[in-house]
Amino acid sequence: MNNAIEVHDLCKLYPGFALKSISFTVPQGQCCGFIGRNGAGKSTTLRIMAGLTFPDSGEVRLLGKSCADPSSREEIAILFDQPYFQEDWTPEDIEKCLRPFYPGWDGIRYRDCLNRFGLDAGKKFKNMSRGMKQKLAMAVHLSHPTKILLLDEPTGGLDPAARDELLDIFREYLLPEDRTILFSTHITSDLERIADKIVYIHNGEITYQGSKDSLTSSYCIVRGATLPPEKREHAIGIRQTVNGYECLMDLRHIGGLPSGTVTENASINDIIVYMERNDKNV
Repeated sequence: MNNAIEVHDLCKLYPGFALKSISFTVPQGQCCGFIGRNGAGKSTTLRIMAGLTFPDSGEVRLLGKSCADPSSREEIAILFDQPYFQEDWTPEDIEKCLRPFYPGWDGIRYRDCLNRFGLDAGKKFKNMSRGMKQKLAMAVHLSHPTKILLLDEPTGGLDPAARDELLDIFREYLLPEDRTILFSTHITSDLERIADKIVYIHNGEITYQGSKDSLTSSYCIVRGATLPPEKREHAIGIRQTVNGYECLMDLRHIGGLPSGTVTENASINDIIVYMERNDKNV
């Protein structure tokens, strides 16, 4: 399987923060969840990929081309947490402005998307809800040929119904097998539903990359009255509770826990919470 996205030894230094030679790949046709707490480096990485920020060193290749190559932009779509269109523009105005820049623009497809998403072609952008603005941006991206969609917190602040609609649109985008999504979000339940792969960035470093199922099936939450001393080094993000303790633990280390210890499956959100708590406890 070819890689649609390749990040090699990417570095970017800011006062108080640095991307530390990160590397990861996203196979063509997959949706990859890009996770980590605020300030971990997700947005910086995405902005480099989008050509909005330049790295200090390293390389990003999109569809086999360097992201520094202007021709790589032709097949890349970008949706950040807030689409940027002129406030007084309507969807009709947006089409008139964008059509000349996209040789493959499909006006019929655009109007079909507006109708299906319930968007009024004559309504000004500034009068749309946040969910409507995101759907309008996706209508634009679905109306010209793209093969990679970069998403930075696209569902943040949306109500559950609007988020569900947007996830359906992302699934539709992936129907052609040559399309790929890199999806940064704090709403990990969205990734449980749509992601194939997870890349976890922590303090500017990649600490995990692999399938979503491999990540969630590698850990469990452990709760018990007493944690044996020999197990403490394997307890991630341990917290004392009224009844004893709770922590995250790699499944390889749960053997030999005392009788009465309870284990349960860990979600992506659980893994992030306990990993970040572990960092604070160190």
